[in-house]
Amino acid sequence: MKINEIIIEGKIGKIPKRSEYASKGEWSWRDDGIDRIYNLNRIMMAAAKSDGVSTEAVDVPEQSWFGKHNIARPYTEQEHIMMQSAFNTIDSEVRHSIPDHRSMELDSVNKVSPTGRTGPIKRKS
Repeated sequence: MKINEIIIEGKIGKIPKRSEYASKGEWSWRDDGIDRIYNLNRIMMAAAKSDGVSTEAVDVPEQSWFGKHNIARPYTEQEHIMMQSAFNTIDSEVRHSIPDHRSMELDSVNKVSPTGRTGPIKRKS
């Protein structure tokens, strides 16, 4: 490659013919300009779920439950206070999605050993 094929300043470049001939095709897309990495991730998740035969839409939500928001999950009350302090310092659109700070298991979680044994397991010699 020549340096002028790599460095293009002040104008929108074109695909070099050598690259175009060697390619088996290319797709280019953009989202609404908010988050290219998030959009790339969602597109690739949908592509992975496709069967490669049909062009029909697949069952992948356009956004996850937190969408294009960042998330933090503090472990302690002190860390929750630290996050509040940070949000009071840096202007952000904030929502406290899960205000209950207790960690609880679902009732369906098995809390008793099915074997009934306690202590270390002794091996037979």
